[in-house]
Amino acid sequence: MSTPPVLRVEDLTKTFASGGRTLTVIDDVSFTVEEGATCAIVGPSGSGKTTLLGLCAGLDQPTSGRVELCDVDLSPLDEDERAEVRNRNVGFVFQTFRLLPTLTALENVMVPAELRGDADPRARAAELLDQVGLGDRLDHYPSQLSGGERQRVAMARAFINQPRVLFADEPTGNLDAETAERIEDLLFDLNKTAGTTLVLVTHDEELAAQTERVLRLRGGQIVGDERRTAPSESAVA
Repeated sequence: MSTPPVLRVEDLTKTFASGGRTLTVIDDVSFTVEEGATCAIVGPSGSGKTTLLGLCAGLDQPTSGRVELCDVDLSPLDEDERAEVRNRNVGFVFQTFRLLPTLTALENVMVPAELRGDADPRARAAELLDQVGLGDRLDHYPSQLSGGERQRVAMARAFINQPRVLFADEPTGNLDAETAERIEDLLFDLNKTAGTTLVLVTHDEELAAQTERVLRLRGGQIVGDERRTAPSESAVA
């Protein structure tokens, strides 16, 4: 029995005005991703990967087409309503970490839960930091942490609200090879334990190969859709 999709993208197009002409960054893209699946979006620089991820997460609105995320059609929602959907259902890991420099590791992890209105997420945040190997760094500020440690804080933060979907944009792009490998292992371990759907953007073929499905993007269009498990176990478009 097929699992219902947690992400549905239909006829998605995104254009920008550039120098008096229209630039099409995403061109009539459609696909679905099932609950619990792992999916990579790969392609050369400028192919539209990050733009597509932002549209899927409701960080931006398409020129045409629609995105349904966690059973919610994002099309009619305003920015605040989309933010509420994200805070309930989505975690993010970015290449640039995006930690707040004036907050400790523990406080950074707590932020999404506090925004959601959780009374006291401190214990949960501390548990997640312990899971990522930073149980002794709770009171350290981002400037006191290495790049790999900062990304581990970012991953703990991504899971604090127990998201249904985790969007990761080049999660190892700013890390050396050895640190990147450790972060990749941790990302997939956390994702598997939580049962979260993972959608990641990467130019790293080795990282993409660890997912069940790879969507290849070129010129804003999907030019390849590779599945690495049986259709009943992976996302089906």
